[in-house]
Amino acid sequence: MSQGALVLDIGTLAIDDDIAGSDLYLTLGLKELGKGVVGTPRVLLLLSSLLERSVQKNETLLETAQIKDAITIFHGSRAPTLSVRQYVDRIFKYSGCSPACFVVAHIYVDRFLKHTDAHLTSLNVHRLLITSVMVAAKFIDDAFFNNAYYAKVGGVSTMELNRLEMKFLFSIDFRLQVTADSFRRYCLQLDKEVSGGLQIERPFQACGIKESWSSKEDSCASTIAR
Repeated sequence: MSQGALVLDIGTLAIDDDIAGSDLYLTLGLKELGKGVVGTPRVLLLLSSLLERSVQKNETLLETAQIKDAITIFHGSRAPTLSVRQYVDRIFKYSGCSPACFVVAHIYVDRFLKHTDAHLTSLNVHRLLITSVMVAAKFIDDAFFNNAYYAKVGGVSTMELNRLEMKFLFSIDFRLQVTADSFRRYCLQLDKEVSGGLQIERPFQACGIKESWSSKEDSCASTIAR
């Protein structure tokens, strides 16, 4: 498949009809985009902002309190040069998954963090993102790619992504079901990001996607450094 054809037009979202028709759902851009519509769903901007703010807060806490974070297989030796916003945009552009996948992925990441002693930081957020989005796409979307493709999009090897997926699933006890109430609650949380300061534009310089991505954002053949 050529890089020019990396976006897949997938089917209907497996989300409750009442949510799908709600004003909140429409405002966040979770309603399925029609063909020819260009743009980034608002929910991705808000999620990126929330994650970056969480990373900043956690790293400040760890540094100030001199707390040693729990190391998991999702941790890299340094952070990628791609910001969270750039990474989320990349995943959305090439994975073809629905915008709702990112909300569900966010719920999964919260479940993962609650079951581990790890904090969300610049060293693990990228691997958690690609893993959780891939798992969400498999669970709620009508169509999805194989692990090898998601690994290419995420900048990791297929073998590593396979390991990340299994660790992630066991860590959340394979709890993949998301209720309509939970989905709405997380959407409301994201919607509140507007008043909290939308989007923090700063690259993380500490996990390690190769720097070639910073100059060739559309490249689809880099790996995360160990």
